[in-house]
Amino acid sequence: MNRINHILAILLFGIFICIPQIGSAQNKIGVKGTVKGFEDGSPITGVEVSTNSGAYTLTNAFGEFKIEVAIGEELVFQSPHFETVRYRVRSSEDVDVKVKGYSGKRENSYSSRKSTKSEVSLHAVFLDSANYYKKTDIEKSIDFITKSLAQLNQRGDKAELSQSLTTLGEVYYFHKQYDLAISSYLDALEAQESDRTSFLLGRAYVANKDFENAEKTLTPLLKERKIVPYQKVQLYEYLGDAYLGMGNNDKAVAFYREGLTIAEKNQITPKVTDLNSKIADAFVKDNRNVEAEGYYSNSLKLAKQQAPQRSIQEKEKVADFYNKKNRYDEEIQLRKQSLNELGELSVESKVAVDKPESLDSITSQRINYKIANAYIAKDDYDEAIPYLQKSIVEADIDDDLVIQKDATRKLSEVYEYKGEFNKALATYQDYVAVVDTLYIRKEQEISRAARLNREIASKQSRIDGLEQERQLSQSKYDLAVTGQQLQEESNKRKNWVIYSLLFGLLLMGLAAFFFYRSNQQQKLANNLLALKSLRSQMNPHFIFNALNSVNSYIAKSDERSANRFLSEFSTLMRAVLDNSEEDFIPLSKELELLRLYVKLEHSRFPDKFDYMIDVDKSIDIDSYWIPPMLLQPYIENAIWHGLRYKVDKGHLNIQIQHQGKDTIQISIEDDGIGRKKSAELKTQNQKKQKSKGMGNIRKRIAILNEMYKDKVDVHITDVNSDGQGTRVLFTLKKDT
Repeated sequence: MNRINHILAILLFGIFICIPQIGSAQNKIGVKGTVKGFEDGSPITGVEVSTNSGAYTLTNAFGEFKIEVAIGEELVFQSPHFETVRYRVRSSEDVDVKVKGYSGKRENSYSSRKSTKSEVSLHAVFLDSANYYKKTDIEKSIDFITKSLAQLNQRGDKAELSQSLTTLGEVYYFHKQYDLAISSYLDALEAQESDRTSFLLGRAYVANKDFENAEKTLTPLLKERKIVPYQKVQLYEYLGDAYLGMGNNDKAVAFYREGLTIAEKNQITPKVTDLNSKIADAFVKDNRNVEAEGYYSNSLKLAKQQAPQRSIQEKEKVADFYNKKNRYDEEIQLRKQSLNELGELSVESKVAVDKPESLDSITSQRINYKIANAYIAKDDYDEAIPYLQKSIVEADIDDDLVIQKDATRKLSEVYEYKGEFNKALATYQDYVAVVDTLYIRKEQEISRAARLNREIASKQSRIDGLEQERQLSQSKYDLAVTGQQLQEESNKRKNWVIYSLLFGLLLMGLAAFFFYRSNQQQKLANNLLALKSLRSQMNPHFIFNALNSVNSYIAKSDERSANRFLSEFSTLMRAVLDNSEEDFIPLSKELELLRLYVKLEHSRFPDKFDYMIDVDKSIDIDSYWIPPMLLQPYIENAIWHGLRYKVDKGHLNIQIQHQGKDTIQISIEDDGIGRKKSAELKTQNQKKQKSKGMGNIRKRIAILNEMYKDKVDVHITDVNSDGQGTRVLFTLKKDT
């Protein structure tokens, strides 16, 4: 019987809890609608739509909006383009607002240039896209804002400029780039004064801890009567934050209480909770702990009626308060409740996106760690150990290295306090390993943050450039307007001055363009001429060296070998001459020339070296292009100056293999006498002569890399530490 009574009590309690939530959810309905001009039906973008309960949205490029609202609540439509409109919701039907006196066609009596509807819509579409990516991809969001600013270059619409810059400030604010956010808001206000932008600027000042400027910016907004209740509450809250930051706690409490009064009157429940909590914070700073505890008690009760995440946040905040006051039993009890509630949440709900910045991330491993610290403060080490162990395990699962590090260190200290030195040592070793991993992770995070800051700075520079272009465009527009006014007053001389200046600027621009193009063409012609000259020097050099080989056969009266050599040599020469006019040829053709050349040299010195040409079969050699006769001089040097003077038989290896996705490496390696010994064997006459072949190769590579952006790289090293053997490495990039 008792069990049945217990079950019935639990069911009744569950029904009692659920009924208010169901009723509250049913009261809210989704209302859609549009805001358009009455005369021409043109959509009005960027209209602020809000309710008494704090719901808020903006109309899109087509003047459309969607908002959650309760029956009987009032919708407020605000925009710089018309007077504030109010509408009482009676049903779930669509709300279509027609604004008198608004026209989508904005004309200027002094200019024939007009803002077309497509331009206006495109600007709004870009801002809608920027808002869509605001929380997920800062780079995309800023790119869309840049595009929206680019739409204004020819028009200079100050309202739209202010709207773009305000959106940019909101993006920076969300990603905690407060300095950039403040700069964007100030630029937006310079373009057009707006209460909303001033409000956002004050909020950014508070976040950036510039409390004096926050107070100066937000205080004038108290006189505005058109601010909706939710924003009024936020205004008092941010002013309270500013005074709290300046150390004026009494004034901070006064503003928090003003905001609390409005929030309670308009049933803005989330803000009622937040303001009770902030009043408690202010009392804590004044060491008025009794009053602080009273307001914390209120915030805890109110948070229970909201989302579970908010309840957990408030419990953790109050638990921190108990910790500072050495009330460890109460702290432990509250944190255990938080731990139980956190365990009941779904995975997606465990991270609270809009948590107060003063609170740590709320995770089970962090709560376990804090519970353990409370037990340690009470010298209850046995109770602390299981919570530290849980914290370490959960932190390892969630890859939370910071908590894993702190909990591991603390566990080692607890074991040491208890005299369990083996466990303390083992745990400390785990702590050292985690610290090493965390150090590497921090370095990576710093690198990523630096890269993001560089990208943001680059995009901000682009936006600044667009703003300068817009100002220049606006200046030209104003100058044109002034010229027309002067023309109406029969003062035509200044018009001629303006036209002359514009014509002069045009001539200067054209002259600079043609000078630059001529300079680039001359530079290209010089490079081509130099390449042709170097190629013309390479061919006689190669022919001369090859004829030396034929001469050696003739000197030996080996007519058959001379004829065979000349036949193969003529084939080689024909291919060399065919390619002599090209900057680059396919690697496959260059390999054919190399095989034939090495074969000829081997037939002459069969007892001096063997050779091998190894090409990775996975390489598509036809897709790589190389300057003709680039490899041959290095192979010739390997044979004539390295292998020819070797006592025993040497080896020449030519390998082609992958180095990267679009890069290959060509290796020419011999085990000859080496560069140093070869230089010692040169005659005095040879030393006086400079190697034209190698010099030409270096010049050709330098010119081609300048023209084709570092396509070829050459590196020469000794194979052995004693100087014997030479390795030449070519790095060749695929055409893109």
